[in-house]
Amino acid sequence: MEIPNDYYFTDEHEWARENDDGTVTIGITDHAQDLLGDVVYIELPLDGDPVEQGADFGIIESVKTASDIYSPVSGTVVEINDELHDTPELVNESPHDDGWMIRVDPDDLSELENLMDASSYESFVGEEE
Repeated sequence: MEIPNDYYFTDEHEWARENDDGTVTIGITDHAQDLLGDVVYIELPLDGDPVEQGADFGIIESVKTASDIYSPVSGTVVEINDELHDTPELVNESPHDDGWMIRVDPDDLSELENLMDASSYESFVGEEE
């Protein structure tokens, strides 16, 4: 299981990465995609839509189940990963890179401090298993 050191994590298995331009990129973790199995569909918000920390912003469907996707930060969606419409399997192949879901202009970057760092997330996943 891959857990990038410079990412933040939720207890719902989403990740957030602060970008150089102050935006935050969001996706699901390697652990989450492994639990889901083969991803077949992803419903994402539109550019300009608001998201709220801890609230759902989309749905991810796999051959096993469908799950809500929750936002690690509050803000406004500034970009969605359009590639996921045609190739949702990118989430399985590269959950922390090519399989990102949305980029958000955050209302307050300090919300990231409410999330787990890589070490805490690794412990959290270990306790779940």
